[in-house]
Amino acid sequence: MDDKFLKPYNPEACEDAIYARWEDSGFFNPDVCVERGVAEPNAPTHTITLPPPNVTGVLHIGHAYEDTLQDAFTRFARMRGKRTLWVPGTDSAAIATQSRVEKNIQKAEKKSRHDLGREELVRRVNEFALEHEGRINSQIKKMGASLDWSRYAYTLDEKRYHAVMTAFERMYEAGLIYRGYRIVNWDPKGQTTISDDEIVYEERKAQFYTFRYSKDFPIVISTTRPETKVGDTAVAVHPDDERYKEYVGNEYEAEFCGVPIRLKVVADEHVDPEFGTGALGVTPAHSMTDWELGEKHGLPVKSVINEYARMTVDGPLHNLKVLAAREAIVEWLRAEGLMEKEEEITQNVSTAERTGAVIEPLPKLQWFIAVDKPFTIEHSEIPGVDSGASLTLKELMRAAVAHGGVSMPQESFRKRYTHWIDNLHDWCISRQIWFGHRIPVWYRGEELHVGTKAPDGEGWEQDSDVLDTWFSSALWTFSTLGWPEKTKDLQTFHPTTFMSPAYEILNLWVSRMILMSGFHLGQVPFKTVLIHGVVRDKQGRKFSKSLGNGIDPLDVISQYGADALRMGLLIGTAIGNDISFDLSKVKGYKNFANKVWNITRFVLSAVDEHGLEPHAGGYHADDQVHIDALNALVAEATDDIEQYRLYLAGEKTYHYIWHTFADVVLEESKPYLQGNDAERAQQRTRMLYDMLRVQLTLLHPFMPFVTEEIWSALPEKDSELLMVAAWPKSA
Repeated sequence: MDDKFLKPYNPEACEDAIYARWEDSGFFNPDVCVERGVAEPNAPTHTITLPPPNVTGVLHIGHAYEDTLQDAFTRFARMRGKRTLWVPGTDSAAIATQSRVEKNIQKAEKKSRHDLGREELVRRVNEFALEHEGRINSQIKKMGASLDWSRYAYTLDEKRYHAVMTAFERMYEAGLIYRGYRIVNWDPKGQTTISDDEIVYEERKAQFYTFRYSKDFPIVISTTRPETKVGDTAVAVHPDDERYKEYVGNEYEAEFCGVPIRLKVVADEHVDPEFGTGALGVTPAHSMTDWELGEKHGLPVKSVINEYARMTVDGPLHNLKVLAAREAIVEWLRAEGLMEKEEEITQNVSTAERTGAVIEPLPKLQWFIAVDKPFTIEHSEIPGVDSGASLTLKELMRAAVAHGGVSMPQESFRKRYTHWIDNLHDWCISRQIWFGHRIPVWYRGEELHVGTKAPDGEGWEQDSDVLDTWFSSALWTFSTLGWPEKTKDLQTFHPTTFMSPAYEILNLWVSRMILMSGFHLGQVPFKTVLIHGVVRDKQGRKFSKSLGNGIDPLDVISQYGADALRMGLLIGTAIGNDISFDLSKVKGYKNFANKVWNITRFVLSAVDEHGLEPHAGGYHADDQVHIDALNALVAEATDDIEQYRLYLAGEKTYHYIWHTFADVVLEESKPYLQGNDAERAQQRTRMLYDMLRVQLTLLHPFMPFVTEEIWSALPEKDSELLMVAAWPKSA
């Protein structure tokens, strides 16, 4: 027996060396596993693409959970002989990364991005991103993540650039990418558009004002944003509302706080006659809902707010910030005797996720993906979608899940996904920043050219915007495998097996991967999606700086070891539920790691004393009872992991090792090992050793470090590394 077992298990002294051993072995790479006989050349595949963390980020407790979850499934599949690939990568997080670098430059040099120019700023941002790339990757390794680092991808590297440009050109040629003047979500602080899914809704108190536009205007309206009313071009009422039927079709002129307005009364069934006065002032330029009403009724679009959230109208409101304009209009309404009621309400305010600014809906000329426009899908492997069929991207996304191409077993998330598709608008994919994949479109006067290089001739200028970072991320499952080239990886490992992101990116990412993979490959991106919950503290609160309850996973690893952290995250919670994280649980699992260590010392001491005799004739009848019980555990744990009940498999294995093997089997074995019957002692030793090996194998996906360290000291085993040992059979 190795002398290391005479001391308590020390994860800090072992874990880095063990990970280096795994990396050096090459077994994270499925090709190496095939070459060295760990997996058969025609074995089933198991593929996961790691949700790419921000390249400039640091490991947080959410990453730790996600990495552990995917690693456990990856290790299980590898030990079952599958060609197992887990692809690592990072995301540029373009808006956040550029914003951070701009702040650094402003602080150090008192310069803006416009002072530096585009080329210099992009160079600095890219340099900053790559400087921090190694940090997040090394932290992921600390969790024991068995990723194939030889296939590492970055959303802005050369191969991903080629994929993004190809995707844009193909979708443009299909008529699904277009440039149009439409209302978008504008972030006045970040000075860029953002998508619907990047909006954070904050519940705030607001004043709800009820008033008339003028003394002779016949209809009273209500709003929380009087400043937008100078941009109204209509008042909408329900067609069955008897109060307003006589006014439908009429047009009125008025002067509203010094601004001339012209209003048409229109009837629309979407107006709620019970809300407010039952009449809706329609501002097509500054409300998503009103834009759609305006398109439906052919209303003019009158823009009155600019990109800096200032008023553009002439008169007393000119250049006022929107809140100042609101106050001015309210005072005017009161002075003119037009205000009928003011009341406080609670409403959801749209804010930008990155900057916290209140969103201003503005009409702008932007690039969009059309989700309601039919196209012909030339090749389809998606159930419910035939090759050659004509359908929209929304129909494609809906069919992928509805017909089982993507299994989404969690009903609540499946419903949310369907609801999102039903309400999906065309996706605005242009962003007004400089860091990212620049839109491959060139202009010369009225001419337009799509391509990565300017066409021949003078005077061509490239579009200054970049693509939404979710555009490149949506290609992730297949761009990481070499698309648009027809690579062996793409043929072998796509569609991927499994995806388990957090629920906040179901719409941002999961749905868009289904869209992109369906259009470009005619495949689903993954066969199963299991959305995981949020890691919370033991009181059920989110971790945050303001609450002072933040947890640094690296500190936890330093104190308790990665295995204990992994168990603390995985055990006790089904995938999809929020995880209640308690450091006392982690401490308990550190003790468990030491318990397994001590169990090993007991068994190897018996081996030293009694040897390891083969059991050609089978186990002794009394021993077979324990072997049968362990086989039953193997069958249950295997089924649990296959059915994504990881938490149950881990919990059952933990309880068996501690409360059955240690408390019952080892105690029962002591008389045999200390008695005078040498043959019986040898039989019992063989049984204990075989059971230890099986338990280490079962525990490995959950606690890879301690099990690998123990495995390295075993005198008899079927592989040098536990990570590629065969998963035990249940009989």
